Amino acid sequence: MKKTILTLPLLAVAFLSLSTHNVEAHCQVPCGIFSDQAEFEKMLEAQTTIAKANVEMAKLIEENTPLAVNQATRWIMTKEDHCKKVIESVSEYFMAQRIKPDAENYETALLAAHTVMRAAMKAKQDPSAEVAEALKTAIFDLYRAYEGKEPDFHSH
Repeated sequence: MKKTILTLPLLAVAFLSLSTHNVEAHCQVPCGIFSDQAEFEKMLEAQTTIAKANVEMAKLIEENTPLAVNQATRWIMTKEDHCKKVIESVSEYFMAQRIKPDAENYETALLAAHTVMRAAMKAKQDPSAEVAEALKTAIFDLYRAYEGKEPDFHSH
């Protein structure tokens, strides 16, 4: 009985830690504080991490040692997390708050946003450099559709 009483709080803490959901997109209250440029920068940084994860996974899988398998698994998890961040940025920041139905470029921006989300989903499934590059292209295309100008990012 005493063992059960001690186990229940531990299980509750474990469950709560697994069920928390960290979202870094803007808050969705009508504060009017937005940084579109920062969101694009975060997505491009995530894409760079995804591309690097693909390269590192391939190297580690070749080694086929327990340490290499462990590290490859960590890169896979990192890649998954960054793909998810891109999808959340598009859905929770751009689609929910920034792409307005009455905007002149609504359909173009909506299609570009959907393309980024699909490219991020494909990047979860396929560790190829081509798929990672397609995500980068999709992010730049969303920038063009949303901002109406060519991207000017220095580090990506």
